[in-house]
Amino acid sequence: MVLTLALGVGLGLGACTAAVNDPPGGVPGTGGSGAANASGGSGVGQGGVGPGLGGAGAPQGTAGSGVNPGSAGAGVVTGLGGSAVPAGTGGAAVVCNPGTVAPGRAPLRRITKFEYGNTVRDLFGDTTSPETALPAETLTSGTAIFGNNADAQSVPNILAQNYETVAEGIAQRATATPAALGKLATCGSTITATAVTATEDACAKSIIAALVPRAYRRSITTAESDELVALYKLVRPANTFASGIAAVIEGVLQSPDFLYRVEFGVADTAKPSLKRPTGPEMATRLSYLFWGTMPDAPLTAMAASGALLTNAGVMTQAKQMLDDPRSHPIIAYFFDSLLPINTLTSLERDKTLYPTFNPTIGSLMHQETQRFLEYEIYEGPGTWPDILTAPYTFVNDALATYYGISGVTGSTFQKVATDPKKRIGLLSQGGFLAGSTISNNTNPVARGSFIVQKLMCRIIPLPTGAILAMVKPPEPYSANTGRERYALHRSQPVCMTCHQFMDPVGLTLENYDPVGLWRDTENGEMIDPSGTVPGADGTATGPTVAGPIEMMKALAGADATQTCFATHWLEYGYGRSMDPADACTQQSVQTAFKGAGYNVKQLLLSLTQTDAFLYLPAQ
Repeated sequence: MVLTLALGVGLGLGACTAAVNDPPGGVPGTGGSGAANASGGSGVGQGGVGPGLGGAGAPQGTAGSGVNPGSAGAGVVTGLGGSAVPAGTGGAAVVCNPGTVAPGRAPLRRITKFEYGNTVRDLFGDTTSPETALPAETLTSGTAIFGNNADAQSVPNILAQNYETVAEGIAQRATATPAALGKLATCGSTITATAVTATEDACAKSIIAALVPRAYRRSITTAESDELVALYKLVRPANTFASGIAAVIEGVLQSPDFLYRVEFGVADTAKPSLKRPTGPEMATRLSYLFWGTMPDAPLTAMAASGALLTNAGVMTQAKQMLDDPRSHPIIAYFFDSLLPINTLTSLERDKTLYPTFNPTIGSLMHQETQRFLEYEIYEGPGTWPDILTAPYTFVNDALATYYGISGVTGSTFQKVATDPKKRIGLLSQGGFLAGSTISNNTNPVARGSFIVQKLMCRIIPLPTGAILAMVKPPEPYSANTGRERYALHRSQPVCMTCHQFMDPVGLTLENYDPVGLWRDTENGEMIDPSGTVPGADGTATGPTVAGPIEMMKALAGADATQTCFATHWLEYGYGRSMDPADACTQQSVQTAFKGAGYNVKQLLLSLTQTDAFLYLPAQ
């Protein structure tokens, strides 16, 4: 049976999300990228004006011109993801007072396609991956990376429609047999009568009482239970008991209480003027951060006991959850979203030019990266710099043959040493190199742009208008090497403004061809892989490097690389973009990350100890 609820969900929640997400006091401006345009932008919004962001991470940038009524200009944050530092002219430094709680925003978050599949699996035991029928996340913000970013989530019609179709399929499978009904409640397996009986009604209430609190991740009210019982009774008379229960399941799966993570909070016992997430709400925060799914029974019990209403209780539970194997898929999902590796299984290249590459090799490259990351974080050194510089990788026989590595047999991935003059760490793996290449020729702009923007959080605006009309990629055979083909970017002032940041990094990777294999020459000419890494002050004139290995080591040692990585986890963990008001939250996490030697697991634990995770905003 199909319930026509999806349209209501789509329209109603679209409006609700917009209302919840509007930041009070105005929207902050963003400073221009590039040293010549590194001042903060002003932000204008209803109810006041927000502070600006420093341009391209340059501390010499001036503070944004906007201020809140009656207050001094706020200090800037260096770049997106930079730690709080003294501002340039016009603003005060950000001062983080340990005695002040500043939770920041807590927008309404819809569970992602990934989280939907996990939740349905754990709620019903449905392992058919029904989430694959949902459309890919549509992010309305060009800077958003993760599908759970509430600031960029939208509800297109196709999503609302597919929620209905997918819910119908799940409900049918969950009620297909007496044995399936028995998993919802023991009484379900005993219902055989064709006529409506009091026993059936009691069983329907038992199923609702057992299922719905788990689906909504909280206790339900009598009114909510009565509404679902009424839905069951509406459908049951002309159909079967199973059809009535299926209708209830369809309704639950299309409810905002299932699709969204709704939080109301409870007064903090130590600071009554503040609110904490309730026990169930904190359990939900933890379970979706570390497991990407609903709380299990032990975590739900912890929530009911009040153990999650203290900082120490949250940390204790976080450690246990991170050590659980169920946390591993979250690491994989995070890096699949961050890195250009999630399309490798369908990547095509010209078979004449690259006869050994095919989608199967692309799939193996993806597995190489994910196995490498899993080892590094859970079994190896566990730090972000080590991930970027490790002298080994993981391959099986087919991938080893592709790379030219000898002595590897079998289909199981195994750890092997790499040639330290040619490959170290994550960025020298075929997955990143092939995934960041968009054609049959290398593109230092695309590779460099990824490193600068995604790994260093230096936002480079796309050209528009007349400048965009001038942008043309070089002809594939206009010169023998990539450096020569892209030389025009560095000779024209209008192009140089942005390309001075991207090209010098991307050119250091020219020893790797479009399918991730090493080469010393291109078209018979020796490759010059020298370049630079953007400087600590946000300028393009950073350390000069002779080639890819030096670049990767310099990148691993750059503060911007570490703060950027921490910021990405903040954005993923909190499901929203970072604001200037989050400067102290960012600073606390980045300080903890540095203090832990940039250990990734410790970074994840530190996410649970900030004001933004432990509290809710006053409104």
